[in-house]
Amino acid sequence: MDDAKIVELYWSRSEQAISETESKYGKYCRTISFNILADTADAEECVNDTYLKAWNSMPSNRPSRLAPYLGKLTRWLSLNRLRDQDCLKRGNGELPLVLDELAETLDSGFDTEKELEIKELNREIRHLLSKLQKEERDVFLSRYWYMASIAEIAEKSGFTESKVKTMLHRTRQKLLKQLKEEGLC
Repeated sequence: MDDAKIVELYWSRSEQAISETESKYGKYCRTISFNILADTADAEECVNDTYLKAWNSMPSNRPSRLAPYLGKLTRWLSLNRLRDQDCLKRGNGELPLVLDELAETLDSGFDTEKELEIKELNREIRHLLSKLQKEERDVFLSRYWYMASIAEIAEKSGFTESKVKTMLHRTRQKLLKQLKEEGLC
C-alpha cells in the first residue's frame, strides 16, 4: 500500500493504518530503534510507541513521505528512552561512540541553548549533505542519523570497514571546515 493510502487510513481513524504501517515500515523502524537501544524488547516497545505517536499526530499532520516521518518519531522516542533509562553504557557502545565522533567536530563551547545557532547549524549540515555524493551521504546518514555500526554500514554499502571510516572522517572534516567558514565552530 502506498504512503498516501496509509495516511488516509490514519485520518479516517481506521485501525488498519497500524497493520499497514507495520507491514511496510516495521522492520525499518525496528532497525532504527535497535541501533540506538541495542535491546530487542526496548526497540519493539519504541516501535509500538511510534505507531501510537503517529496515530495521535496524524489528524493534525499529513506527511507526504511516511518513512522519514516514522523514522524521525522512532529515533526521537528511542533516544528519549535511552536517556530516561540512563543506559549509555548499553547499545554496544555505538551511541557514545557516534556522539564522540561528532563532538570532535563541534566546538565544546557550542551553546545549544541559542535557537538561532542551532537552526544555522542544521542549515549548514543540510547544505553539506546536499553537496555530497550519494554514497557519502548514505554512509554519513547511516552513521549519524540511524546510528548504524561501521560493520553494518560496510555490509550494506559493499565498502570495507576501512573505507567507511575514511569516508566518515573526511565528511566530518568537510563539515568542520564548513562550520569554521560560517563562524559556527
